[in-house]
Amino acid sequence: MTANSSRWLFLLTALWLASPACKKADPVIPPPPSPVNDATTYTNPLLPSGPDPWVYQKDGVYYYMHTTGNNLQLWKTAKMSELGSAPNKIIWSPPAGGSASRDIWAPEIHYLDGKWYVYFTAGPGNCCGGQRTWVLENSAADPTTGTWVEKGRIYNPAQDYWAIDGTVLEQGSKRYFIWSGQSGGTGADKDEQRLYISEMSNPWTLIGPRVELSRPQYNWETSGTPDVNEGPQVLKHNGRTFIVYSASHCSTDDYALGLLSLSGTGNPMDPNAWTKSAAPVFTKDPNNKAFGPGHNSFFVSRDGTESWILYHANPNPGQGCGDARTPRMQKFTWNADGTPNFGAPAPINTPLPEPAGE
Repeated sequence: MTANSSRWLFLLTALWLASPACKKADPVIPPPPSPVNDATTYTNPLLPSGPDPWVYQKDGVYYYMHTTGNNLQLWKTAKMSELGSAPNKIIWSPPAGGSASRDIWAPEIHYLDGKWYVYFTAGPGNCCGGQRTWVLENSAADPTTGTWVEKGRIYNPAQDYWAIDGTVLEQGSKRYFIWSGQSGGTGADKDEQRLYISEMSNPWTLIGPRVELSRPQYNWETSGTPDVNEGPQVLKHNGRTFIVYSASHCSTDDYALGLLSLSGTGNPMDPNAWTKSAAPVFTKDPNNKAFGPGHNSFFVSRDGTESWILYHANPNPGQGCGDARTPRMQKFTWNADGTPNFGAPAPINTPLPEPAGE
């Protein structure tokens, strides 16, 4: 072999070894995984303050309100677990004076007959003396837009007594208004708060006289002064209708939830058609920082599989009826007899599984 031949053989061998087809493949380094949002929990409380929390769900959206004392505010969110970061706006401010200018309490938003309505309590001042229930109307598809029109008070002129915490029951082809009021008498129990019901002819008008459904009668309903049944809320399940209400005065740590039950065929206007539970169904839990739990509302998880209760409670004893009350939520189940089982108040500042579908 000549020197030139050797040189060409060397060059061909070097080129062959350098060719990609013959090199050992470099190890494949996968790209770093994309960050995954695995936040599947929430913590109570949902907001730093929020007495008398109320939620209404429509078309995959939750509309939330609570007592602010001086106006009406509305929150809008697709996920209740994200209420703390949801936008909110003031939808109504009271006049400077008059019979609805002070002590704005317990607002509830409802969608009825193609329009939005807010029921709320207000008075001229002096807290309890002149409290009555009022109605606003909004025809916009989104209640955070449009104009809120005052429809005035919802009451029976023949029974114009102190009235708070109004809510709506739709049963069969009729609609009813349920609230907490005073008897209008002059006896020792004249300040006692009882639950009343009246039929409605439209979202702002009552028909006929009111009917008493419940009054404080058990020891757990009579803590503090005056004796109290208030905050009635409607809950339906498997053909049965329930009213979950708050009992005892909110100034006490023993504020708790009671239960009225109505059969599927019962007449809501017949007091004898309702059965009252002798024991409370939701009470304080000092270990979980829940004092005076009550004035609740209900919602269903986004996927429709879970029942949830929304309520307020104080984190410490002796905090009473003020802004220390915070909104909290937790999933609940159903007993074998068809009644709700709320369990014990969930702990605060502890991660809990968020509602299914969020």
